Amino acid sequence: MLLKQFGGKITQEDRQKYEQSPQWNNGIFLNQEETNMNIGFLDFFRLLRKQFIDTSGRSPKEKLVVEPFDLEAFLSDEGGPKFVWYGHSVVLLRINGQTILIDPMLGPNAAPIAPFPIKRFSENTLDLIDDFPEIDLMLITHDHYDHLDWASINRLKGKTKKYGVALGVKRHLESWGVEPGLIQEFDWWDQQTLENIQITFTPTRHFSGRGLRDRAKCLWGGWSLKTDQAHVWFSGDGGHGDHFKTVGERLGPFDFAFMECGQYNKMWHLIHLFPEESVDAALQAQVKKAMPVHWAGFSLAQHLWTDPADRFVKHAQTQGLDYILPRLGQVYSINDTTKEIWWSELES
Repeated sequence: MLLKQFGGKITQEDRQKYEQSPQWNNGIFLNQEETNMNIGFLDFFRLLRKQFIDTSGRSPKEKLVVEPFDLEAFLSDEGGPKFVWYGHSVVLLRINGQTILIDPMLGPNAAPIAPFPIKRFSENTLDLIDDFPEIDLMLITHDHYDHLDWASINRLKGKTKKYGVALGVKRHLESWGVEPGLIQEFDWWDQQTLENIQITFTPTRHFSGRGLRDRAKCLWGGWSLKTDQAHVWFSGDGGHGDHFKTVGERLGPFDFAFMECGQYNKMWHLIHLFPEESVDAALQAQVKKAMPVHWAGFSLAQHLWTDPADRFVKHAQTQGLDYILPRLGQVYSINDTTKEIWWSELES
């Protein structure tokens, strides 16, 4: 099982395909802007100490409850596109009569190959999959463990019809038993149409990898989903950069966006958005309403678990960005207006 977690190895055929990408250079995928991710020796050990010893306030006092799935409400055509958020970056979306599942990491541990587990804030989340309807399309932004999970894919592959994935992720899914013909890989700006939904893979400033020797061997990005009724964007993981303005100019405006906001640190500032930057990036990409994701699932950084949402809300109010703050597991429409600070009651 441990070896399964690493996913698929790169074949010569894979490498030849990656070499056709404008993003591939000297054996790896590159960001559009120079992105240094090196951490000094002393900083690394300080980081380890803080990550595993200084943990006060970094997880909820009690496990976060996930509301039972309301299938009827989710499938309803009333109120516009629907979604359910399961913490971190897991989004189940209903748009144009299609069910789309994004980054379905529903496993209990975001570090399955590490000596110290990073446990999920909610319990028994893999069992949620049993209540999901048939998945018309699964979308994967990149291959990090907190976004691509072997156990989740293994339970989902029996009810998933198609997969849209970042270039390079296909080899992992194939190694886990997904039929190759069901998987479509995307480079940045690639577009496909599914049942009148225009799907575009958008650039981010991040990296990838599941082992010691495969860093930047698959691409990373976000997803634009456009129909006649609504335009939704999933920003994907990544630091601030010029690409947000470019996404807005090429694809915007967006009615709604799921914005990465969480697991940030000054030592990896270039590859994750701080909450204020998440708001600013949404505005630069011409987003009308946003919600923060990439929080309320795991403690992968040293900030308080509530900081991403608290800081996002404060800056959104200052900058005039409309936002929504859903509870885990509840069905929401992108047109809902709830701004309940639900997490504060858990810490009182």
